[in-house]
Amino acid sequence: MEDFMKNVTIFNHPLINHKITHLCDVNTNTKEFREIVSELAMLMGYEAFRDIRTKDVVVQAPLSAFPSPVIDEKITIVPILRAGLGMVDGLVSLFPNAKIGHIGLYRDEETLEPHEYYCKLPKDTVDGQVIVVDPALATGGSASAAIQFIKDRGFSRIKLLSLIGAPQGIRKVTTDHPDVKVYVAHYADAPLNEHGYIVTAFGDAGDRIFGTK
Repeated sequence: MEDFMKNVTIFNHPLINHKITHLCDVNTNTKEFREIVSELAMLMGYEAFRDIRTKDVVVQAPLSAFPSPVIDEKITIVPILRAGLGMVDGLVSLFPNAKIGHIGLYRDEETLEPHEYYCKLPKDTVDGQVIVVDPALATGGSASAAIQFIKDRGFSRIKLLSLIGAPQGIRKVTTDHPDVKVYVAHYADAPLNEHGYIVTAFGDAGDRIFGTK
């Protein structure tokens, strides 16, 4: 395994692979695409939150009272606008009390460099876990910049969830932020085109989620 992959989890599950295939199909319509993105985010959430902190409470069951674990952690979900919004509902279904921040970035069409135009994060969860979500990790520039913006605001326990990741993007994020765990549903070992898109992926996730292509 290459060094830049040491902090990366690549999913390899038949159900996830099946859903990724349908995401990449040009014939998948907006409704189906949106639903699959949300489903994949939920499936990935089980693994991404494996190390979440818990505490024991005493629960009164029908036949007895006994100690049992409950989540004891503040969770913040931060989608990178706008495509990341498609992954929020899947994670909120797991953590309905999670706070949700937003980061807006736009990419220069010539340099492909990201620029921030909006950042709003909750102030009372700075000591909790932050899950940054973005469907595609292609060049990695936007994800890396978003993570840095979050760190600049005092958050330190950060993870990144992406549905498809290219080696260039994964290398960028893990090099810039070796402390951040990266979770990718599918590893696309393929080149990027001149616009910075993964050629063996689903195209512009934002356009396909919101039907604006």
